[in-house]
Amino acid sequence: MDVFTDEPYRGNPLAVVGDAVGLSTEQMQRFANWTNLSETTFLLPPTHPDADYRVRIFTGHEEFPFAGHPTLGSAHAWLDAGGVPKQDGVLVQECAAGLVRVKRDGGRLAFAAPPLTRSGPVAEADLARIAAGLRLPREALLEASWLVNGPEWIGVLLGSARQVLDIRPDYAALDGLKVGVIGPHAADAVTDFEVRTFIPGDAAAEDPVTGSFNAGAAQWLIGSGRGPSSYTAAQGTVLGRAGRVHVNAVREDVWVGGSSTTCISGTVAL
Repeated sequence: MDVFTDEPYRGNPLAVVGDAVGLSTEQMQRFANWTNLSETTFLLPPTHPDADYRVRIFTGHEEFPFAGHPTLGSAHAWLDAGGVPKQDGVLVQECAAGLVRVKRDGGRLAFAAPPLTRSGPVAEADLARIAAGLRLPREALLEASWLVNGPEWIGVLLGSARQVLDIRPDYAALDGLKVGVIGPHAADAVTDFEVRTFIPGDAAAEDPVTGSFNAGAAQWLIGSGRGPSSYTAAQGTVLGRAGRVHVNAVREDVWVGGSSTTCISGTVAL
């Protein structure tokens, strides 16, 4: 699958194994390591009565309780394979983090951002490391917050999208931290924010498009009044991608959406 883009091969790729019944954790992890993608998912029958399907999400070296682009890509694959949700208009994905609702949003799918399990201030020592890792003066980091919804993101707000695009990170200085950076575009731009996410030590040190970070950032920005209730974020620009994340807050829910497309389909022998 290619997720969070209208242009195939310009989003964030995801491998989805549609029938994972009978596979062991070791087999899943081995295949996810082999694909060498940021995530690979495995679809299974649900164990919760309210869920339509269950998904297990693996990076190349560990299992994640939740991740954003694997949620949208897995939902797309499940529907493409003939899945019919129990509820009209909304499907329910079961993952290690709990139940996640996914709905159609025009021609896209969108998931309801799961609650943050950690939020709030970041220690000054970590902010100093982040500033050094981003090669920015400390005062350029206007705001920061923990945004943990599975992955342990730290969100950083800069003054402009240009500052975000100009970052040339020092990954050694960021080692051990997962950092997402967001900055506003000018009022007349096509998108409202520019996002980049850095995962030092990972095979892909900069992620093309990151649903989990954007979900946490949306809750943070909208909840604090730093962002509007509906906006579009661009991500992956410096990597030659055309990622677009569509955010919309409706009452108590923050929906995070994007386009998905199937690029390769076939049979895998495991």
